[in-house]
Amino acid sequence: MRVSIVGAGYVGVVTGACLADLGHEVALADLDAEKVAALEAGSSPIYEPGLGELVARLAGERLRATTDLASAVAGSELTLVTVGTPDGEKGIDLGHVVSAARTIGSVLAGKPGYHVVAIKSTIVPGTTDGVVIPLLEEASGKEAGVDFGVGVNPEFLTEGRAIVDFQEPDRIVLGACDERVHAALSTLYADFPATVPRILTNTRTAEMIKYASNALLATMISFSNEIADLCSAVGGVDVVDAMRGVHLSHYLSPTGPGGERVPAPISAYLEAGCGFGGSCLPKDVRALVAEAEGLERAMPILRAVLQTNAERPGAMLAIVERELGEISGKRITVLGLAFKPDTDDVRESPAVPIVRKLEAAGAAVTVHDSVVGVLPPALAGLAVKLVEDLGDAIRGADAIVIVTRWREYERLPELVAASDPQPIVVDGRRMLDPSSVERYAGVGR
Repeated sequence: MRVSIVGAGYVGVVTGACLADLGHEVALADLDAEKVAALEAGSSPIYEPGLGELVARLAGERLRATTDLASAVAGSELTLVTVGTPDGEKGIDLGHVVSAARTIGSVLAGKPGYHVVAIKSTIVPGTTDGVVIPLLEEASGKEAGVDFGVGVNPEFLTEGRAIVDFQEPDRIVLGACDERVHAALSTLYADFPATVPRILTNTRTAEMIKYASNALLATMISFSNEIADLCSAVGGVDVVDAMRGVHLSHYLSPTGPGGERVPAPISAYLEAGCGFGGSCLPKDVRALVAEAEGLERAMPILRAVLQTNAERPGAMLAIVERELGEISGKRITVLGLAFKPDTDDVRESPAVPIVRKLEAAGAAVTVHDSVVGVLPPALAGLAVKLVEDLGDAIRGADAIVIVTRWREYERLPELVAASDPQPIVVDGRRMLDPSSVERYAGVGR
């Protein structure tokens, strides 16, 4: 198929490259001329394992990029909208979605034939029907379901493994206003094995599936962190041991064909740590709570999920204070700026409030990240040093705080072994063996 994608952000570039790899002709449209130039030159504007190689191989052939959204839409059969939906003053900010819908609608006004517009951006249930379709109809002068089709095709891409998630999906959700749109979207994914479940539903249900999925993951993380805090308070209990026992239940570790226990991937969200971040979970849970409030529905569980998560940086600071006593004047190294490994995304990373709290307490803070090469804007103006070499970053530190589970940090025990005196290692991700360093403190321990 000839596919246009509006928005060359994380979802847009990954989706575009993967669809092009399947054989579709893809045109990525974005207003950012630098992103477009990079893509046209065969370079990915974002870091994601395997993405750079895909873009380099497909650019100029089945994968194109342009700042001319109108020409991209006009030259395609199907348009995917992948623009951002950030936080607004009262819930989700639909500004980019509204702008995209108006532009696409104006192109449809003069475009002959039937065209399908599918929303991949994460939008609260009812947005496609209540906002997108009216805008498309107004700008085009045409009728949805008659002259053009509208659908919702949410993405389930995990940063750090997005290529694998796209190429080996656990489900394909196709929301549509009618069977014709379902057929078009089904064609887009026709090359995937028949064993991959296809959920054909209406637009509102497709929107809700995405939000419910992310809210579940966020809830599991906050649940694990509450248990970690209780383990610390009770004493004599390590949350890692407690959760290992939970993970071995049959619904989290079913028995494989050979009789072996196979951990379910979702069990990874039942691990204590510094809290969740990134561009999806915090924003989406807040949006769902705000949407519910507008409908006069309380969401006490999800409110608690957000509150627990907001308290994680303070919990990390408390561990450092417990181990060091007075923080002012101490040299503290924070390991990790990305909200998770295998990505350079620092959006809502717990590292940012942790660094800010340490700096505000008077610590001399050094930070290191395996991929992120510049300090996030939220840390601008602070007396914080970003050091490229891991050994240099931890040299002379009184405390080392692990925030991101980068594989490089597995070397920490050997790196600190020669230090005198030994720094306290505060393991915010419980990635190290407590016995591997002389002075260890971990979440939930």
